[in-house]
Amino acid sequence: MTDLTQAMTVVADYYKDHAIKQKGGKMYLQVVHRVEAFRRVLGAEFGIDTKIIVDDGHRVVVKAIVTNKDGITVGSGMAEEIRGQGHVNTTSALENAETSAIGRALASLGLSGGEYASANEMEAVPRKAESIKQNQTVAVEKQDPPSQQSPAPSEPPKEMTREELDEKHDKGVWQDMKSRLRQMKHVNNVHTLFEDMKPKIQEIKQRNPEAAQHIVKLFLDAEDKLTAGE
Repeated sequence: MTDLTQAMTVVADYYKDHAIKQKGGKMYLQVVHRVEAFRRVLGAEFGIDTKIIVDDGHRVVVKAIVTNKDGITVGSGMAEEIRGQGHVNTTSALENAETSAIGRALASLGLSGGEYASANEMEAVPRKAESIKQNQTVAVEKQDPPSQQSPAPSEPPKEMTREELDEKHDKGVWQDMKSRLRQMKHVNNVHTLFEDMKPKIQEIKQRNPEAAQHIVKLFLDAEDKLTAGE
């Protein structure tokens, strides 16, 4: 029997006496007992080393490797914890991640505790899910409110019909004449402007007699007003 096989047998014996019940009813042998069995059989010939991969104040990621007496990696495992998620991670997220990583590294050698994931990892699932949910909520809240976001592209302006263009033109002529006649001081100026506008008024009259009549009325009113004031 090889040393590693013997260690697996010891872990199996520890499982009978020290396994604890997890949520859902499954039994689990904690990492501390598996490390004890590992050292009991293999002593100092095999090594367990851990390395911090990420520690940014929010996430902690630790990698654990198991090496044989020749320094060759024979097993490894990684674990992640979220700082502040759960009672343990409020103060000991790094230690928690290291323990989980060691448990996975041992499990990769066959020294599992009943499940490949550690007990801490199984308990961490709801914590990590809640953290992801909170981060998504914060990201949504940081987005600009609808009033500050770029407005949706507007539809191109509707092309005007020939009748609408003519109506707009005629109204513009009426407004222009009203403004110019209001500034005149002598009736002769009214007559001069009327003579200049005759061709335009005649053109408008051919398609819209009513619009032409309103324009002519502006001249008549201006003439009456100035004549009365002389």
